[in-house]
Amino acid sequence: MFKVLKDRRAVALLLAASLTILSNTLISPALPGIEAYFADQLNAGLLTRLLVTAPSLMVAMSASFAGMTADHFGRRCQLLTGVVLFALAGSAGLWLPSLESILGSRLLLGVAVALVMTAQTALIGDYFEGAERNRFIGIQLAATNFGGLIFLLISGGLASWSPFAPFGIYAVALLYLPLLWRALPEPVRSDPRVQSQVAHSAGEARWRATLAMLVALAMASMACFYILPTQAPYFLAGIGSPAPSSTALFLGVVTLAGGLTSLAYGRVRRRFGRAMTSMLGFGIFAAGFALLALADGLPVALLGASVAGIATGFILPILMGTAIDVAPTHRRGMAAGFATASIFLGQFLSPLLSHGLIEAHGFSVVFTMVAVALAIMGVVSLLAFGEGDAAH
Repeated sequence: MFKVLKDRRAVALLLAASLTILSNTLISPALPGIEAYFADQLNAGLLTRLLVTAPSLMVAMSASFAGMTADHFGRRCQLLTGVVLFALAGSAGLWLPSLESILGSRLLLGVAVALVMTAQTALIGDYFEGAERNRFIGIQLAATNFGGLIFLLISGGLASWSPFAPFGIYAVALLYLPLLWRALPEPVRSDPRVQSQVAHSAGEARWRATLAMLVALAMASMACFYILPTQAPYFLAGIGSPAPSSTALFLGVVTLAGGLTSLAYGRVRRRFGRAMTSMLGFGIFAAGFALLALADGLPVALLGASVAGIATGFILPILMGTAIDVAPTHRRGMAAGFATASIFLGQFLSPLLSHGLIEAHGFSVVFTMVAVALAIMGVVSLLAFGEGDAAH
């Protein structure tokens, strides 16, 4: 399974991918502290929640453009630029004086994530093919989730000391730069071996229709999923676990479960195919939210979080993997951009859609509604992702 990691390009891509999981949820344990610090500001509660998903707005707005620039100008330079911007914008919350300015830095962080994620996803399509690509996508999600778990636990401890301390973790991106610089060639322009492997990939016959359905499912599923990081501190407080460490544990369980499951993604995808794997992921996702709807204490909440996390180990690789599976070689950056944009648009919309519903109906009712919606998405994905599966 880990043979691919002998390739230093794979290691570098794993480091780049880990930045995307840090972009939003890293500061979740600090949200109550940030809200309390700015308590005298109008709409502080909503603005504080938007700090988690503000990067998603800019990713959604810029990822499609970033994908096209990656196709036209090259992936490597774009990825390195994005990593530098990620470190600077992400850590800015350490010294910015107001909630509005921190929100602005989070928007700039989203541009960085768009640059990194589209270039990194396109490079996966360029460097790896077929079953090797699917294995790597699963390993990538596992590695990023395990890394995310470690950083979330660190964030929970830092948030107990100061609500602004977790912003400093974003500066770790600067430590990645030397390896990224050395390990990632520009495949189409400077690696004839890779160019010869991928130059004749024309994509699936109905790749535009499949990509369009993927975009819709990605946006809807992420709007559902991001109820967890944006509302976790408040949900847990309502069932008797208000400490920042409880939020870190809850979100850590989600990432750990997703990481463990994603190690099996390549084998599951190979056995069941693209469509059935997708439906399986959405079905497990629905079960996780159904458990959360029943939670009356931390143990059941952690069980629901673990089941929801298991689902991410299938859904996220399917969404990104299908985007680069179906698209022609010269459109992989664009396909990655659309998929990335839809994922992050769903994340941004999540608190806007869920906050009012939760205020009106409570967490249990909203979690039940989400479970039903995810089950329906599973059926839709089964119908949408079947064509072309045999080829991959």
